Amino acid sequence: MKYYVIAGEPSGDALGARLMQALRRQDLAAQFYGIGGDSMQAQGLKTQFNISELAVMGLAEVIPSIPKILRRIKQTVQHIQEVRPDVIITIDSWSFSARIHQKIRSLKLGIPQVHYVAPQVWAWKKKRARTMYKYIDLLLTLFPNEPRYFTPYHLDAVFVGHPVIESAIVNGAQDKGKFKEKNNIKGRLMLVLPGSRHNEVERLLPDFLEVVRKMHQKYDDISYVVPTVSTVAEHVKRLVIESGLPIKVVEGETERHLAFQDADVAIAASGTVALELAIVNVPHIIAYKVPKLTEWLARRFLHIQFVNLTNILLGREVVPELLQQDCQPDNIMQYVEKFLSQRQPFGRQMEGFEQVRQLLGMGEQTPSDNAAEAVLHLIRHNEDI
Repeated sequence: MKYYVIAGEPSGDALGARLMQALRRQDLAAQFYGIGGDSMQAQGLKTQFNISELAVMGLAEVIPSIPKILRRIKQTVQHIQEVRPDVIITIDSWSFSARIHQKIRSLKLGIPQVHYVAPQVWAWKKKRARTMYKYIDLLLTLFPNEPRYFTPYHLDAVFVGHPVIESAIVNGAQDKGKFKEKNNIKGRLMLVLPGSRHNEVERLLPDFLEVVRKMHQKYDDISYVVPTVSTVAEHVKRLVIESGLPIKVVEGETERHLAFQDADVAIAASGTVALELAIVNVPHIIAYKVPKLTEWLARRFLHIQFVNLTNILLGREVVPELLQQDCQPDNIMQYVEKFLSQRQPFGRQMEGFEQVRQLLGMGEQTPSDNAAEAVLHLIRHNEDI
């Protein structure tokens, strides 16, 4: 069968790649078209363009990109009409994905439409839950509490599990020690994770580098590494070189996986990376800031106590969140030193991380296999009709 898979950012690219693998396990002759990055292309995706063009976030950044994004939406819809796939699967990035689904639905092509990763209606735009059924046939959710927000509004929503529990980072305890050995690191290792979007890197990495500068002046037994992704790799490398600091930049899933296994502490942007750190027991701090306009809009419309997924899942803060004016090198360094000396909140984090692992556990079958089964069931049901 032909699958049209669309991911709008690096986290969706990784999710899409695992879904493609799971679909191919059940459909050996599967053909994949759509939009994706390096991971999906490595699985055989014939992509229309690279997702780096879509990896923007925040009102101030999105507005200048609107004409290009609209052109890409039109191009994608035209390509779907040419390919005539058996199913369309969009991953995350609902603002972009919704426009594709709306246009495809209006053409009445009869193609089943799926969205993977529920919009966070529990945080904002709750009305989305009432209207999504008009544009998609199936919603695949990552968290067990999400289907209940959508099923009352006639949308088939299925909890498949969070893909973080099947990543190499999580399931590679046997590789512990390899990164330090390979890079001749004798002491402790600190990860610096400034995000996967250019605007995140631009705002966060200078502060993170200042933390490294202060740490390097104070400690001589700590090494520093930035695991990055292709969308921002050149940007990251340039800023690291300009800093003159002894920081190693690594790319690719293998190096990232090995670095996570050996890390003693991390500072990170908000996002799925925080769940990965939690599951492999790396003490960490979330530091994040957005432009003033985006902050004002967030305060006005977001209805959440926390921004970090670990804290949201647990309903309490176990991972420090240093946001906006609190996202300062001295504040970040204060927590890094506490974690390295295993002072509080280190113990509280370790207890919380164990609870997160239990909440996200899905038994023997992986989330990607669950998602693939749900997609194939939808296709077969559509054929029967």
